[in-house]
Amino acid sequence: MSADDGGFGEGVATSDGDPRVLLGLNAVLSTLFGWTLIGGLSFLDVVAFSIINVATAAIIVFTLTYAVTMT
Repeated sequence: MSADDGGFGEGVATSDGDPRVLLGLNAVLSTLFGWTLIGGLSFLDVVAFSIINVATAAIIVFTLTYAVTMT
């Protein structure tokens, strides 16, 4: 064991992570949330359930979460 071995906790605390993983998770979760949101609104006859509406909701959620977390 050397002096450079700080342990797992120290390594995780100093790691910034890979931004591609964060963007991928954001995209997947935003799409699932958009799908759920449009599905619920479609059930209430507020909007039509379509891929365009799901994609629009996902893009809006993705953009909002990215803007909030990166500022």
